[in-house]
Amino acid sequence: MTGVTITQLLKQLAGGQVAAPIYVIMGEMPYFQHRLKTAFKQLVPSEEQTMNYASYDLETVPLAVGLDDAMAAPFFGERRVVCLDNPVFLTGETKKSKVDHDLNSLEQYLTAPMASTVLVFFAPYAKLDGRKKIVKQLKKVATTIELGDFAEREVRQFFQAQLKQDGYTMVPAALNDLIQRTDADLSLMMNEREKLELYTLPEHEIQAAAVQGLVRQTLTQNVFDLVNRVLAKNTAGAVALYRELLQAKEEPLRINAILQGQFRLLIQTKVLAQQGYSQGKLASTLKVHPYRIKLALQTHRRFHLDDLNRAYLGLFKVERQMKSTALDPELLFSLFMTQFAGQRATV
Repeated sequence: MTGVTITQLLKQLAGGQVAAPIYVIMGEMPYFQHRLKTAFKQLVPSEEQTMNYASYDLETVPLAVGLDDAMAAPFFGERRVVCLDNPVFLTGETKKSKVDHDLNSLEQYLTAPMASTVLVFFAPYAKLDGRKKIVKQLKKVATTIELGDFAEREVRQFFQAQLKQDGYTMVPAALNDLIQRTDADLSLMMNEREKLELYTLPEHEIQAAAVQGLVRQTLTQNVFDLVNRVLAKNTAGAVALYRELLQAKEEPLRINAILQGQFRLLIQTKVLAQQGYSQGKLASTLKVHPYRIKLALQTHRRFHLDDLNRAYLGLFKVERQMKSTALDPELLFSLFMTQFAGQRATV
């Protein structure tokens, strides 16, 4: 069935309206996953929720348990809501599940869904395996909501709308800083919202100082800053930031892996941008959040492809040394920086 937007569905659920007996919520946006689950739960009056609302994690609970609940009549109420999380059997994932799921029972249920039950699959995946019989059957009867990555503009608009609804405003510099510190991740931004609002009382206008004082940068954003220092061949600054990350108990191998990922993205962005790829096409081709592509586009133009490649290969050498020697990670990174900063790009 044709899907609806997140906003449309939230509005319908707030009004107690149900457009279909089965829903599939797709995508890896925890904020909206949580908000929609709360909205579905509220379809059942609070005094009835103990008997008429249930949520099961299919990574640990057999599908049959959830279906038994879905096929039961509401207990002294008009509606039953059953939420099923992590239906990995709808994807192309080949890893053997810890739980056996009876898909034949689900096929039978889909032919005649219980009219008094709202069955919701929360699938935190980029896509389902459309080749599977069960997926084809599900798509015919379910309303599908796709929680794709928001573009930065959409993130700004949604976040500002939420602030306005709460009676708050945010100065542009503060919003820009929040976007940067959270990598434009709406879930992270919404997690910080209440803290920022409480801090701002009674003025109700969030200033840049509040963001700087309360919101920590993500590891990815810290590593992006580290990338810029590496490419600027600022050895002292790069080593100092690397030391700060270690002092913050970040794992050296994890830091190195994210560093490699950032350089790989810069190389891919530079090569594809030279072939005429737009920002939107880069994001879809590389399957990367649009905000990360925006930052990569701003960065790659300032540096030679030769430098990007040498840094990327140098970090692979650091990774091998971390895994095969007992040398101090900070020392290994310092040696990498000394060598990298001492070489000139030839391209």
